[in-house]
Amino acid sequence: MNNITVASDKRHFKKGKSDFFYLADTCWSAFTNITLEEWEEYLIYRKMQGFNVIQINTLAQWDASKTKLNIFPFNKNEDGTNNFYSLNQEYFDRAEKMLDMAVCYGFTPALVLLWCNYVPDTWAAKFDSSNILPLDMIEKYVEYVGKKFSKFNPIYIVSGDTDFPGEKTKEYYKVALDTIKRVAPECIRTMHIRGRLMDLPKEFEESESIDFYMYQSGHNSIHKDMTYLLAQNFYKKKVKKPIVNSEPCYEQMGYSRQMYGRFTQFDVRKALWQSLLSGASSGITYGAHGIWSWHRNEGGFASSIGEGFDKPYYWRDALKFKGAWDYSFAKWLFDNYDLCAIEPLEGCIDKSEEIRIAGKSDLSIVLIYIPVNTTVVINKEFNDYEFEIIDLSNRYFGKPQVEIKDGKTVIGMHSFDEDALVIIKEKTI
Repeated sequence: MNNITVASDKRHFKKGKSDFFYLADTCWSAFTNITLEEWEEYLIYRKMQGFNVIQINTLAQWDASKTKLNIFPFNKNEDGTNNFYSLNQEYFDRAEKMLDMAVCYGFTPALVLLWCNYVPDTWAAKFDSSNILPLDMIEKYVEYVGKKFSKFNPIYIVSGDTDFPGEKTKEYYKVALDTIKRVAPECIRTMHIRGRLMDLPKEFEESESIDFYMYQSGHNSIHKDMTYLLAQNFYKKKVKKPIVNSEPCYEQMGYSRQMYGRFTQFDVRKALWQSLLSGASSGITYGAHGIWSWHRNEGGFASSIGEGFDKPYYWRDALKFKGAWDYSFAKWLFDNYDLCAIEPLEGCIDKSEEIRIAGKSDLSIVLIYIPVNTTVVINKEFNDYEFEIIDLSNRYFGKPQVEIKDGKTVIGMHSFDEDALVIIKEKTI
């Protein structure tokens, strides 16, 4: 079983000797909410779609949908509260079995060690401080997880949805990071941070113990430009690392802050391509509203917790959302066109930042994402190139109208209803 590693260019991943495009599904609540029969059904379907990573919270997800499984990571005190010094062996044995099943189906687990509600002073701890873990048990807990799960060669996500308001918060994550590196040095590590957060604290951003950057463009309806702004921001960091948008808007999730409206298939596809073509080209994470929380209609959903999203869909309905196919199609393109190390090409298009362009360093292949139909002018002549255009909503392939003159390449308006991807490929002799 090959570990995932960082390639020598520090921009993409390898698995063994092959490039590895990180295509994750968000299933934060797997260990507490999913029966083994449901888990296998889920794995079979996502494998068929081409997903290769599953992001899971190792501890209980604080805003998951309600469940009747009644299995949690800590044993209880006599008064019913969690005994944070007593890990529930049954819970972790069950999680181990689920990970074994996932790996057998070809998935790499990406395991969050400390979601932010377990850590003091974070934004989530201010909502509910009842689950703050004692600092003196963090090493014991992380060591236990590392020894039990590292045989599956997971990616370890040290933090979950976190901000870093003070030294106490950073101390927790530093203990967790140092411990997992000691116990599982062969597994790569990262940190999942709060939506729209532009920076990690310097001691994590520049640390050799953090192998790649994760950012979260999030679920806020008025900040949709974070998909590309955050990608650009992390791409320009002094310390070069692969970049993944680990939590773009989830399909059919209600807008955060209980605002009316839901993210559509188009919204999540736009987040996908704007991320990949703006510097975060090593992979992408998909989310379906009903899968991440593993929702059952009879189970209920506490919309007042966290960011206050509208009710999720039943998990079997959410599993079949069509946007997941858009993400697997992106993986197919990246694998077949060898695009894992493409770089954003800034200043090539003047019309709108919404239109994203990226290419290989030698410009042998260039991609342009056009979310809304318009004529696109590129400040470069692409002579001796072939042009294809893909209707992303239907995955139709066609030939765009192209005119090259006066140092520019002009791509005419296409006839598709929604967004399109243009592939510009150097002709071969």
